[in-house]
Amino acid sequence: MIINEGRVKAAFDSGVFVLKLCGDVRLTLCATLDTQAQQLAETPGLETLIIDLREATNVDSTALGFLAKVAMAVKDRILYKPTIVVHNPDVQRMLEVMGFSQFFTMMETPITESCALCELPEVPADLEETRQRIIEAHRILMRMNEHNREEFQPLVEMLEAQEDASKQP
Repeated sequence: MIINEGRVKAAFDSGVFVLKLCGDVRLTLCATLDTQAQQLAETPGLETLIIDLREATNVDSTALGFLAKVAMAVKDRILYKPTIVVHNPDVQRMLEVMGFSQFFTMMETPITESCALCELPEVPADLEETRQRIIEAHRILMRMNEHNREEFQPLVEMLEAQEDASKQP
């Protein structure tokens, strides 16, 4: 079986920021997505955010948490909700179940094709940083709706217990 490793691409032109996720997007890219969310919150001239998932074959819950963080980072800075463009019915269903339609406009086809995208370098993170980001991503998802809270509460509690145990002498 060939694994299609995840990649993140981005472009910013005329107030429109496009974040494109490709392949199998997993927690290994959470540091990259977290960094992007922080940068977007401070990007001058930002008017529109488009997240393009047309080439994503899978997006795990940690990556979804950081997509939600991206939306929250720009919520008070742009006039309209960010847009997610998604073709894959499995990814689309996951977004719907997680409550993303509350925070994003969902589309199957973009209104216009974006300009040239540059691949973002993967931001390295150690085990503890990754654990913290996984916890943060799932806390964000838990705040989105009751279904997510019930779904991810056990995972967050387990990761926090692991964190506490690792701090014990």
